[in-house]
Amino acid sequence: MFQNEPFVVYKDRNFLAVYKPAGLLVHPIKLRIKNEELRKEDLALTDWLVENYPEVKGVGDSSTDSGQVNLRPGIVHRLDKDVSGILLVARNQKYFEYLKNLFQTRQIKKNYIALVYGEINSKIGIIDKPISIKSGTIKRTVWQGKDEKAAVTEYKVLKYLNLDGQDFSLVKVLPKTGRTHQIRIHLASIGHPIVGDTLYGKKTNPFGLKRIFLHAESLEFSIEDGGRIKLEAELPDELKDLIKVENFN
Repeated sequence: MFQNEPFVVYKDRNFLAVYKPAGLLVHPIKLRIKNEELRKEDLALTDWLVENYPEVKGVGDSSTDSGQVNLRPGIVHRLDKDVSGILLVARNQKYFEYLKNLFQTRQIKKNYIALVYGEINSKIGIIDKPISIKSGTIKRTVWQGKDEKAAVTEYKVLKYLNLDGQDFSLVKVLPKTGRTHQIRIHLASIGHPIVGDTLYGKKTNPFGLKRIFLHAESLEFSIEDGGRIKLEAELPDELKDLIKVENFN
């Protein structure tokens, strides 16, 4: 069913760590009617989860009105459709609440890799700019809008690259909050939009990628029994091949 298959990086009785490929929605955008026939392009990660791990079907927040199916089974957090990387999925309601609390209280260390336009002058920095919704759209902005929320992103330049005569910066990004499109908006706000991000950056991708060069590389947090775990997802081949860099940490 899936052209670009997700896969499990780690699992135990309480949760899964799943690799989500770029191009795959985490969950459906619109309500679905039970038993409707789905087109391949409409499939989401949640379809794969329910098919392979049916216990997640009843896990999560109530996301729809009474009488509708749960659209976000087991989903604790999200990645944008055209972003790849690691994602946590709860297998029972108790652990869903536990993981949800870790995200809400900023106890999960999130690490992303991004390729941005231009050379970022400061190799280490913090972007502390509230994010709001741009009036009349679903687009987010660091300028004054509605529903403003605090947002903080740390970054570190890993390498400066020159590709096809253009300058780029490969950066490690550590978001301290979890706002929609946060990393994309914050990097664009300092004049360095992410390659492939046609919403907040340039309207064409110079390398023909059909995705954003943003990858959720790792998540680190304490599990309920008191241990510490770090879960990682390697940069996918289409991004490695583009930058021709194997090891950059």
